[in-house]
Amino acid sequence: MPGLLRGVARTAVVAGTATAVSNRVSRRQAGRWAEQDSRLQPASEQPAAPAAAAPDPAADDMTGKIDQLKQLADLKAQGVLSEEEFEAQKRRVLA
Repeated sequence: MPGLLRGVARTAVVAGTATAVSNRVSRRQAGRWAEQDSRLQPASEQPAAPAAAAPDPAADDMTGKIDQLKQLADLKAQGVLSEEEFEAQKRRVLA
């Protein structure tokens, strides 16, 4: 039974991580498309937006990576991920 529970937990973690990554990629791609569309519009048609309101994409990307690494560390601490699995996932996140 513990092996089955561990397998189910690992599957849930992988599925949750895949969903989170997929959603984040979709949001980032939508943002890129919106940015590209705004560059294609003539300057007179662009809405005025304050410069300070635009988030820094590099900071947002790093925050997402840190969150994923924290989740992986928690799973390793709980015994769901082995040391090898943790290292492999960490390399994937940081790549």
